[in-house]
Amino acid sequence: MSGPDIRRPEAIDAAWLSRALQSSGLDAEVADFTAAPVGSGQIGDSIRFKLTYARGAGPATMVGKFPSADPDSFNTGVMLGNYTREVMFYRHLAGGARIRTPHCLFADVEPATGEFVLLMEDLAPAQQGDQLRGVSLDEAERVIDEAAKLHASHWEDETLDDLPWVSGSRAAPASAASPELVQGLWAAFVDRYNDRLQPKWIDIGARLSTRYPVLGELHRGPRCLTHNDFRPDNMMFGPEAVTTLDWQSFAFGSGAQDVAYFLAGGLSPELRRQHEPRLLDRYLAGLRAHGVEGYSSADLVRDYGRGGFLLFLTAFFAAMVVKRTERGDAMFIQMLGGASQHILDHDALAALG
Repeated sequence: MSGPDIRRPEAIDAAWLSRALQSSGLDAEVADFTAAPVGSGQIGDSIRFKLTYARGAGPATMVGKFPSADPDSFNTGVMLGNYTREVMFYRHLAGGARIRTPHCLFADVEPATGEFVLLMEDLAPAQQGDQLRGVSLDEAERVIDEAAKLHASHWEDETLDDLPWVSGSRAAPASAASPELVQGLWAAFVDRYNDRLQPKWIDIGARLSTRYPVLGELHRGPRCLTHNDFRPDNMMFGPEAVTTLDWQSFAFGSGAQDVAYFLAGGLSPELRRQHEPRLLDRYLAGLRAHGVEGYSSADLVRDYGRGGFLLFLTAFFAAMVVKRTERGDAMFIQMLGGASQHILDHDALAALG
């Protein structure tokens, strides 16, 4: 039987699922299945498949990820290279990233069109995190430990610079997020959400959007493999482990930025301020336990203090280029508010000049 082609969920049948499982080394034939949406992704659509078998044995359920059915979200995924990037992560980097990720059964992409398929293990009964609810301190500690493992895995690994599908690498094409686009999206965001924005948030956005080109020049410290959308919605919390999903934005960049992105968005400002020093110490200890040397506490504090910029940018940028939903509106406002307070707490705007 030949391997599976790339198709959307509505075109999947039992024969296709059989080919996909067999391509992963399972000697099984699917007799029937049911499919239902799962998760809350903004750029990709996820489907849970429940399988019965005519022959052999395989997973009772698995999750497939596909391009968004919404045209705006789909075009964003193609424009930013998100679909290709995620497939390449599972094909080439997931095995050595140390962080826990779903076991991938099948991954393929057509870079020219953006069509892709990912079939992964179903992580139920683990529960997806919720950006709006946030995380507990225990959950935050577990995530910080995962971040240290991920960042240590490719710390200062210059081979990533040769890969064009790694965001931030020297081989990567110029970002589609031009200064003009960023300024235009910020203006549109303020126009849409003005009655929900605090004046200090608007001041930060005005400064950040006009100084956007400076951001790429700020980090001069060590680089590593980063997730770049490191937040509760992209994590599955089980009793024994945290599994990180959604590798559409991963990069070769600042690990401390992931930490700031997560803590500023996942904890209330009050809780973050109270426990920030201890959590940063925990992260640094984790890096050292996994072999990272020469990165001081002062280095971490400097890089972490500027890490809220990405969360702020992601909040308003994504809000304007993906399908609009009520939950999405609430989530992007929450992210923008958490990022704003982090930026103010760390006087990060001073770094923009």
